[in-house]
Amino acid sequence: MKIALMDAGIGLLAAAAAVRRLRPDADLVLSSDPDGMPWGPGSSQEVTARALTVAEAAAAHRPDVLIVACNTASVHALPALRARLEPDLPVIGTVPAVRPAAVSGGPIAVWATPATTGSPYQRGLIEEFAADVSVTEVPCPGLADAVEHADEVAIGRAVAAAAERTPDEARAVVLGCTHYELIAERIRAAVQRPGRPPLALYGTADAVAAQALRRIGQQPTPATPDEGSLTVILSGREEELPPAAWVYDEGRLLQAGRRGRDRLPLSSGGRP
Repeated sequence: MKIALMDAGIGLLAAAAAVRRLRPDADLVLSSDPDGMPWGPGSSQEVTARALTVAEAAAAHRPDVLIVACNTASVHALPALRARLEPDLPVIGTVPAVRPAAVSGGPIAVWATPATTGSPYQRGLIEEFAADVSVTEVPCPGLADAVEHADEVAIGRAVAAAAERTPDEARAVVLGCTHYELIAERIRAAVQRPGRPPLALYGTADAVAAQALRRIGQQPTPATPDEGSLTVILSGREEELPPAAWVYDEGRLLQAGRRGRDRLPLSSGGRP
């Protein structure tokens, strides 16, 4: 079994680690585009073109399923990716977990890139699934890029600024960019208010990993002793994980083959 994941950068690590925890025996193909980072400021046509290139680099390795572990690519390029690759290669998109966060009750905050915040796509999710819940959209300029480069100072500044824009009464935060899941506990610590109930974080990594397995008729088998291979493609070149990936638990898990069962899982959302 071979599962491919794609993203502009290392945001795919969260979903890849979730797949590894569910199926340690799966061969993983991680295809990203560091030469084209960031995708967010580009036009829909530019994002689609880059996403297709990254997806085709992954598809060349003949995976059983492709996870689009990127909110920006899912927003702009998912129809084109499915038109190009399906039905031969099933494509799983990523959607901010607005629906499960709203079901759990509000108020909620949705942290996302400036390009996604206020977009018709995100507003549509909120109108469809959270019309009766207080929702605050929180743009997080620079945060994804800071996470991509493991810039601790920039991460701290961006998280603090977003936390200031998050209402004190927020009971949950939706992580609307896959990069944010790599620093989930830092976000929780920044937003958690003294005397308030524990803050819930809603990511997508666990949900898309489980959906990918279902799509190809596989079941989670976390106790298998087998360890699948790891192939890393950076802007079309087969290389090792970039140094920044090693800063995060998910990157170390993938490289070292650790199971990571002690990590606190996020609440999960669905897919388009």
